[in-house]
Amino acid sequence: MTTKILVSACLMGHAVRYDGRAKPLTHPALERWRAEGRLVTICPEMSAGMPVPRPPAEIEGGASGKDVLSGAARVFEITGGDVTAAFREAAQNALRLAQETGCTHALLIDGSPSCGSGVIYDGSFSGTRRDGNGVTAALLKRAGIQVFSDREIDRLVESLAAPVA
Repeated sequence: MTTKILVSACLMGHAVRYDGRAKPLTHPALERWRAEGRLVTICPEMSAGMPVPRPPAEIEGGASGKDVLSGAARVFEITGGDVTAAFREAAQNALRLAQETGCTHALLIDGSPSCGSGVIYDGSFSGTRRDGNGVTAALLKRAGIQVFSDREIDRLVESLAAPVA
C-alpha cells in the first residue's frame, strides 16, 4: 500500500492562513506525491469552523500543544479571545481525517499554534519563536503519526524511502 501524507492546506497553495494567505511549498516530491494521489490536505482551523482571515493566535506563555491537549494551557487570539476549544476540535478533525485516509505521515507548516511541528511562537505576540509543537502536531504525534515541518521535507522523503522493518 502507498503511504498517505496529511499536508497543511496552506503548503499546497490554499489561502487559509490566519492572514488570508497561503505559504506554498514547492518540492519535486510534493508534485510526485500529488500525482500519485498520496496527499490528504487539511487546514485544521478551517475544519473547526474558524474564519479566514482570523486574528493571530498563540499558545499562552511558554506552553505547547501537548499542554493545550492536557488542559494545562490555552490558545488566545491577539484580541484576547480564547480559541482553545476550536484548536482542540481542529486537532481532533485532523487526526480523524488522517486515520480515515490511512495517513502515517504528516507535513505541517511550522510556527502555527495548530500545525507547528518543531517551532511555535511563545505566546507573547512579539514574534519570538521557540521550540515546541502546536495542538494538531502534538495530537498526531501522540497517535503515532510521524510529523515533519515544511523545513523537514527532505527528511520526510528519506523516511518514506526507508525500507519498512
